[in-house]
Parts: sequence; C-alpha cells; structure tokens
Amino acid sequence: MLILSEKQVREKLSVDEVVSSLEKMFGRDYGKTANTPLRTTMQAFGGSTCLIMPCSDSALPAAGLKVVTVRKGESSNGDRVQADCFLLAPESLKVCAMLSANYLTDVRTAAVSAIATRALARTDARTLGVFGTGRQALAHLLLFSRHTEFKRFLACGSKPSRSERFAEWLADRHGLNVEPVDAARCAQESDVICTCTSSGVPIFDGKLVREGTHLNLIGAFQPECREVDDALMVRSRIVVDSYEAALSEAGDLLIPLGRGIFTPDHIIADLHEIVSGKVVGRKDSRDITVFKSVGFALEDLVVAALLYEREREP
Repeated sequence: MLILSEKQVREKLSVDEVVSSLEKMFGRDYGKTANTPLRTTMQAFGGSTCLIMPCSDSALPAAGLKVVTVRKGESSNGDRVQADCFLLAPESLKVCAMLSANYLTDVRTAAVSAIATRALARTDARTLGVFGTGRQALAHLLLFSRHTEFKRFLACGSKPSRSERFAEWLADRHGLNVEPVDAARCAQESDVICTCTSSGVPIFDGKLVREGTHLNLIGAFQPECREVDDALMVRSRIVVDSYEAALSEAGDLLIPLGRGIFTPDHIIADLHEIVSGKVVGRKDSRDITVFKSVGFALEDLVVAALLYEREREP
C-alpha cells in the first residue's frame, strides 16, 4: 500500500498540475462517470466534527474516501483541521493508498477558486482581497500571487493584530507584500475577494462591494453558517461547485433561501457549466459574480489520483 506523509505530498504535488487537472475535470461531463455521494457528518461528544467524503469515477484509476476532522477549540499543535485521503482499488474497493491530505485540500480548494476566478472575474482584475489568516487564506494568497495576474494583495483577519502578524509572516517567509486592512477596505478595494474564514455570520457589509467584483466563498460548509449577507447575494450572479452539495450544506445560500430572499433559480450555474461554456457567467463588466464552494470529493480524488499514478510509474 502506498503511504505518503504530509511532507511527501507537499514535495510531490505540483500546483500547476493541480489547476490543470481540476480545470479538465470541470470541463468534462463527470456526471456521467462519477458517483459523489453527499458527505456524511458525524459529531463527537466533545463537539468536534468528522466529515466523511466518498467518491468514485470510472475515468480515474481509483475510488476515494476523504476523512476530515475539525476539532472544537484549540488543538495541541494549533491546527484544528486534519484530513486524510484513502484511495480504493476500483473493483475490490480495497485500500491501496493513504495520503495525508491537509496540504492537498488547501491546494485543491485554492486551485478551484483560481479556476472560478479565471472564468468569472473581469480580465482587468488586479487586486485580491482575502478574509482570514489560516491555512486556506495562505493557500489562496500563495497560489494567486504566483499563478495569476494579481499585483496587489489585501488581508483581513478577525482582529487587526492577526492581519498585521499574518502580513509580516508572509513577507518574512514567502517574500509576499500583503497589506493588512479592515473589513470595509478589503470589501471596497478588492477586484476579487476570497473568504477563507470559520465565521458563522457575515464578515462584511455586502453593500460595500463594488460593481464588477468577483467573490470566492470557501469558508462556510454547514447550513447554519455563512460568510456574506443577503444584500450581497441578492446583487450577485451565483455559481456553485455542486448543486447537490451547495443546496444541502451552504448556509450562504440556505439561509437567504429559507427566508424567501430568493429562490434556487437565483443560482445561474455550476462550475462545470461555466468551464465547459454551457452557461455564460459574467455578462457585463458591472456584474457581481459569486462562486460558492463547499468542496466535494471528486476534487480530492482527481488530485490524489495525480500522486497515485505518478508513484506507480516505473
């Protein structure tokens, strides 16, 4: 059985390959080849959460199962989230590989945001604003700074001190110039916004977002949690990664839907329909576009299969 540690996954995974493979996935009609059940959520007695995400796709060399644990409160190493991906032989479903999947998850999520941004944002977008200071915020800033045309980067944490420390750390460790800003400036001055927080309530006033802005909402993954308010969602052309997952898990959608603010028809497309050209995402330079990402197992399986096939090569 192939076993890859977090360090090995980080060393072997090419960000460019991840983006390319996921873009190809969203471009093909994977609905005909893939089986992606909704993830199962299990609550522990202490309040921690376990997410179980199975998937198979006849176009890939293995099936997969990702297990994510989200601890309540602080963990011993300061990291509340731990992910592992198990690859299964397609016929016997016997485990054939086990991959530590924290970095894999971070990179695939940022890569999907980059794909959505390429498809939905204005071509002249140059300022990226990121809400959050954790792993996903880091992954988004690093990928967008090295693999896109953005020139200015803003970061907003839950406290000014966190924003400042995050910006200093990025400069020292990665040589990336990031401006620490408050929520209002981040919302007002960004051409593209990525929300990468664990907040359960809106983190900025949606009325502040300028016409023409694109947003990637990736932080909230439970029906009762949201990162943006009704005012923003009503103004936006909304795209999801998966209809089924988004309409089961995405509080950013379910809360305004439950209040009758809009209907499911307000969602114009999923990302497959946008990337394959079946639906036009941005019709006008003044459109506000939103990509609501909850993540689904096929994204993880595509990336894990990259590593698995490479390691099986003679």
